[in-house]
Amino acid sequence: MITLQGKGALIVGARRVGAVVARRMAQEGINLAIGYRSSASEAEALRDALTGTGSTALTIQGDLSHEADVQAMVEQAVAKLGNLSFVVNLASDFPRVPLPLLDSVAWDHAMSTAKGSYLLAVHAARAMALNAGPTRGHVVLFGDWAAGETPYREYLPYLTAKAAVQFMTKAFATELASHGILVNALAPGPTMRPADITESEWRDDVVAQAPLRRESSADEIADLLITLLKSETITGETIRVDAGRHLAGPGPLA
Repeated sequence: MITLQGKGALIVGARRVGAVVARRMAQEGINLAIGYRSSASEAEALRDALTGTGSTALTIQGDLSHEADVQAMVEQAVAKLGNLSFVVNLASDFPRVPLPLLDSVAWDHAMSTAKGSYLLAVHAARAMALNAGPTRGHVVLFGDWAAGETPYREYLPYLTAKAAVQFMTKAFATELASHGILVNALAPGPTMRPADITESEWRDDVVAQAPLRRESSADEIADLLITLLKSETITGETIRVDAGRHLAGPGPLA
């Protein structure tokens, strides 16, 4: 297993669960470039909160759906951190689109998140390939517990995009193995109640459907990510952290 202390990482989507992950990475001594598209104040607040941990923390702005932005973000991370060993992409929204509203706009919006994971992996891998081996880097993407065989209603473009992310995890792992770069994905279940869902709805309609009857743990997601970053022989995996939610299937269909 590799040592994390002093290595550089670009983390994108460092809000909510991402903020928990970022703090856990800083605790391990990883130097962080916090990528954001429009949430400058939140990214800067996280950067400031990590000051004093012993790790470097800085912010980088960019839109993952624009290749020039992605390339610039990677180049800035390498230049400012001194190296880039890890990339973690949690950037995603959760657009609900009922069947009557499905159109090309909904599709393109969702697919832009898959495109972002693709571009970030491509450009990060080129930077990581320049590191000393045998393990030169690790890319961690984020999927969804239901993006395999158990889709639920009214999120078709979102789940299709997440399924693409989970497939490209395997494809990138295959492409990059000879370069000493590992690629894995984490697939959370319901984690940290969104503001647009009431506490009773979250408890009774969402969390209650998981066999363990509890929400996915952001802290466990962060700890598992650290284990993956230390690993030198785990690649091509999508690991669910979902309180067993996938075991219960898609849930009510009406």
